Order: sequence, then structure tokens, then C-alpha cells
Amino acid sequence: MRINRIAAGLAVAAMTAVGVGAATAPAGAGPTASGQVPEVIKVPEGNRQIAFLQAHGVQTYQCANGAWSFLQPDAILESYGRAVILHTRGPVWTSVEDGSSVTAATVASSPVPLAVPQLLLRSTGNRGPGLLGAVTFVQRLNTTGGLSPAGACKDGATASIPYTADYAFWAATPR
Repeated sequence: MRINRIAAGLAVAAMTAVGVGAATAPAGAGPTASGQVPEVIKVPEGNRQIAFLQAHGVQTYQCANGAWSFLQPDAILESYGRAVILHTRGPVWTSVEDGSSVTAATVASSPVPLAVPQLLLRSTGNRGPGLLGAVTFVQRLNTTGGLSPAGACKDGATASIPYTADYAFWAATPR
């Protein structure tokens, strides 16, 4: 766990050093650029959106047996140019403001041409009482880039491919 936190910290520092993004979605922005979320990745009734943030980062792949396989994401999720959440291997999202986190697993995906797919993920664990402490679902929307390298590779090689996405975080609607 400590190694993952160090890796995430280094990734954030590296992305900051190369000027990784500052554009953010305005308040009240729709869930996707087209305004439509594919049916397969819609969040079930009984949940409300609690955050919608833009992410800039990398999808890292590692070569094993001459083929590329997904290793981990490293991204910064921002609001109005301010880092709010770090996204790392697990997948895990951790609030830089209050330390709360959510771990999730993919429930459904929707393909995107020339980009990693849009996803619906269900929480498998939460930590802390803060922003992410009650998250039930995460959506990865409006993806660009991040696809696995093509072709053969040398075992042990890694490649970090830039990507952007919007992430929507959902919590159960109070009864």
C-alpha cells in the first residue's frame, strides 16, 4: 500500500511538472459532452450525483510474454483547476482534501472510438467520512486517449499513455 501511495505521489508530481491540464467543467455541466449517457453505464435509481470532475493522467501498460496488459491508472481529478482527487491502482480514488477514498469494480462499459471505454463502477469499499466516504457508484465518461500500445513489446517494458475523462461520483439518495 505504501508503494502505491509513493507511486501515486510521484505520478502527481510528474504530471504537475509537465503541466497536466487545468480545464474544468463548469457548475451544473451535463454528464457528457453530448448530454447523453449510454444506457448500459447509467447509475441505478436511488443514487444522486455528488461530484463531477475532469481527470488528466495516464493509463499505464506493462509488457509480459510479448503482449501489453493494463497495469494501472494515475490521474488527477480537478475542480476549477484545483486537485481534488487522486486516481490510482485498485482502482482507488482518494480525496486530497479529507483523505476519504472509494475502491470500485467495473460493472459495465461502453466503447469509445480511439479511447479507453466509458465505465460504470460499483463501490467495493469506502474509507473515511469525507467526500468519497459514501460513494456507491463511479462513472468514467467522455474519455480521450489511454489505449494500449499496439504491436509486440519487450517483456518488462512499460508505457504510460495520456488520457482524459470526466468522473461522476454517486451516493445513495437519503430516504
